[in-house]
Amino acid sequence: MKNKSYFESFRHAFDGIKQVVKEERNMKIHITMTVLVVLCAVLFNLTVCEKAIVISLCFITMAFELLNSAIESAVDISSPVFNMFAKRAKDISAGAVLLISIGSAIAGLIIFVPYGIELLEKIIERI
Repeated sequence: MKNKSYFESFRHAFDGIKQVVKEERNMKIHITMTVLVVLCAVLFNLTVCEKAIVISLCFITMAFELLNSAIESAVDISSPVFNMFAKRAKDISAGAVLLISIGSAIAGLIIFVPYGIELLEKIIERI
């Protein structure tokens, strides 16, 4: 059934996000990492472009986690007993989350490590 209004569409979307946050351990990990990344972005005074990149990657990763949860739920409904094809679908969607997480972590390291090295050099100079 179609949503009656844009407000109803947004409400359903937020309901889905709340459900995944409440039920999925990995989403809690993604949210924790996003908070840490944003704090580090502020602490290290990243450029606007760097902030945009790290925040976008955090939200892309969380979006992949939402899609993974949706795929797992759909597979569980369609195949309540063990099925190799169901396992394959769930493993592939989990693999997509893993790949985007690894890529995001690598991009984060490329952006944050030089700032960390600079901070360490300043601390060493003061000693």
